[in-house]
Amino acid sequence: MSRGNPCSPFALLTLWVCATSLSRSFNELLQPPWGLHARKVYLTLLEWLLAILEQRLVCKHKLSPVIDVINIYTLQSTAVIRRQASVSTVSEALVLNGYVGASPLSPTIAMSLSTLELYRRIQLCKPSFSVEAFAKVICDLYKWPYHRCYRNVLADCFDVYLMMRCKIGQQVSEALGHNTANWRVLNSCPPCSYELEDEPELKFCKMIVFDGNNSLSCMAPLGGREVGNQHIFNSDYFLDPEFVDKFADEVKSGPQPSDANVTTTQHLHGEHASTATAPTSVCTDNWKAARVDMKKKSWGIFEETGVFACACRHSITQWIVDMIRSGELFKYPLSIVSMALDVLGPRLLIGYDVGCKLATTISSSSLATLFAENECRMCVDAFHGYTHNYACQDINHPNVIEGIGLEDLATMERIFSHSNQLAPVIRYASAYNRRMFIDMLFRQWDKDKYLNLSNMLYGNYKQALRIINEDGFALQEAKHSLGISDGDIKVWRAEQSEYLRACGQEPEYDIHAIAYVEMLQKLRDARAASENASSLFLGATPSDYQYSTVNTSYTNDLSHTRKIETQRRHATEQYDQILHEVTALEVEMGIMRRWEPIDPQYIDTIKFIATRSFHKSLANLQCLVVQRLFELHKLNISKTSYHMRTHIAKSLQTRCKAIQNAVKIYNEAVLTLNPSAPMLDWSKVSHYGFLEEFTLLQDTRQDIWSKRWTEPAVCEVIKQSLWIERAHEEVTRCNVEIRHLHTAIVDEQILFAAVLKQLEKARDPLYGAVDKYCERQQRINAHILYRINDIFALNGFSGSKTTGIHKGQQVDKGTGSISTSVDALISISEDHTDESDDGFDDSDATAGDIGGLVDYISELAIA
Repeated sequence: MSRGNPCSPFALLTLWVCATSLSRSFNELLQPPWGLHARKVYLTLLEWLLAILEQRLVCKHKLSPVIDVINIYTLQSTAVIRRQASVSTVSEALVLNGYVGASPLSPTIAMSLSTLELYRRIQLCKPSFSVEAFAKVICDLYKWPYHRCYRNVLADCFDVYLMMRCKIGQQVSEALGHNTANWRVLNSCPPCSYELEDEPELKFCKMIVFDGNNSLSCMAPLGGREVGNQHIFNSDYFLDPEFVDKFADEVKSGPQPSDANVTTTQHLHGEHASTATAPTSVCTDNWKAARVDMKKKSWGIFEETGVFACACRHSITQWIVDMIRSGELFKYPLSIVSMALDVLGPRLLIGYDVGCKLATTISSSSLATLFAENECRMCVDAFHGYTHNYACQDINHPNVIEGIGLEDLATMERIFSHSNQLAPVIRYASAYNRRMFIDMLFRQWDKDKYLNLSNMLYGNYKQALRIINEDGFALQEAKHSLGISDGDIKVWRAEQSEYLRACGQEPEYDIHAIAYVEMLQKLRDARAASENASSLFLGATPSDYQYSTVNTSYTNDLSHTRKIETQRRHATEQYDQILHEVTALEVEMGIMRRWEPIDPQYIDTIKFIATRSFHKSLANLQCLVVQRLFELHKLNISKTSYHMRTHIAKSLQTRCKAIQNAVKIYNEAVLTLNPSAPMLDWSKVSHYGFLEEFTLLQDTRQDIWSKRWTEPAVCEVIKQSLWIERAHEEVTRCNVEIRHLHTAIVDEQILFAAVLKQLEKARDPLYGAVDKYCERQQRINAHILYRINDIFALNGFSGSKTTGIHKGQQVDKGTGSISTSVDALISISEDHTDESDDGFDDSDATAGDIGGLVDYISELAIA
């Protein structure tokens, strides 16, 4: 039996693949002429599936035409299309024979469903593999010279094929009850959303993170051209642009203070709302996303400049927003925050690279009241946190937030590292195809992350237990040797936080006094310059000078004398001008006697000016050192290109010289201080790895160094204590999430059995598609439960090994035609093999250089 035979096992497999799909939306309003045949085509596909399953294909055919075909498996160039008497259109006949035509009415060439499915599978696994590349592969196998028409045929057939899959997936979702509003967001990640009755209450119910990425941009039509394909691919991932634009006016576009400290209100669960004063001006300067919206511009050549995406802590995507002809405006995160408050519920922890700045924006927006009532909180992620000033990190960094566990919130960096592969495929795509490919990519990503849920929880649990057991023992030894108690750590931690809140804030000082003293210094220098110029001028007068209309010696020195006179006049004029300004200030300030260098007011002002200059030189040195550390680490990353490594190496050579110069300027500024600050040298600065080492230098008071929490060993003990606290929180969260996942799988098995029984009884054409979807999901669930069983066997596991009851739903788990035991579910997957004990699959390495960089940055920030 040939592969082209619709009754063959190969055709049955092809149809099964085409018929099974997760729930996804489908756009009924396709442009003609396919819109007229879409429903008939997908119903024909379902009819064929049911007929094959029941082995009752009708063999009465009309005239069997021959058509050119492309089949990568058989390499056939033509095929006889058998047409049943009941089939009214060519499109239906082609689908019944396993092909999709390039046009709906009179196709001259068709692609086999197996070929289209192969490309779909390749594209899901390798998003950068384009339609054109696959068309070239086909031409090479057929020994045809490549022509663009083959690419167009493949693209048209692939669109129709995905259209059929979308529609069938939609019908499967309706049959399973997965078509309610926001069903995907509320159910795609059971550890986050599948809440149970009588479970321990977590400080944060859910953790989400969002960020923008400009790699998935798309070119705008050039030269006044209009796009022919105007229809939109409907996806439940994307938020409506009109909804997003509602928040365009939430951010004030006026000038904002660059040096002022911003008061940020963080609403914490279980506590009264507290106001934390954190200087966010440095964070604003470091990140483009934190700047005023009016400054966030984009190239005019792009229609969509990228995407702004949101995901949960398990890397499962929640929502996507298209950034349209703009940079990373705050309306994009505000729209997602609004959706999260409406859909996900209370006590959300939201990570963003400029979460400190966004928190102030939310507090002044229409979302402020709802955000506070739901006890939500913003923070920064570990990946971006290293450039925030240390006072901001002390409040917003994941390592110091109670209840967050070991989560680094660097999820979006890993997701974008994967989605960047799609950029060259969609750069010039239509709006429909761009969204279609993005939807495919994120949907497959979510499937992969769902499969990896138990591995992630297993790895997190093992990591937390290792920290508690090994690092906990080391912490006890360190506390004993240093004579430190838990109470001391708590007190010193509070002292350090209080110090950091005040450190770096420029104290209020009389700006007029500063200006007055600076003018006095200029006046002193101008007086000296004027007196020096007058002395030079008088010294140039000949000793035998006598006035005469004819003086030969004086005429000979005329040029030199004129230059000296010009210098004297300029110096005198400058002195007079500064003296006028000083006098005006004295009148304005009511100063009766000009300040002298021995006056207390003058001395205090000079001290403040010296301290300010010292802080500026220290900030410049800190910036250069952090950039050096960042580039040194990236230089060793495997996926950094040769040209990038060469560029970084050259930059490091230049930056090392710049650091040495900055150290010199810093030491010169130190000499002006009273009391003096510690001097630095190149060998010491080159080993700085933590931002607080620079922060402590900012304080010129000697009493700060008498605090025990400034000692390096004590600092490490405080950090280790925080890390162990986070590990205990991670164990608690994992216990809850593991039970969520376990219960969700068991409840889903019961749902599958009930739906399949109902469809089989009604002889519904959807039975085959739903059955194959359920079978695939059962195999995935078996894999997950296998790893959950490994978690149960961990030495130190403290959670429940039984399932719970989903909130708002009573489920009788003692009935049903499907077993709910772990062993029974594992038996579904006979080819299941043991996995390594690290708890992570290869998909976790897709972050490439980001993975190592996150670890590095976590250490660099607070560790």
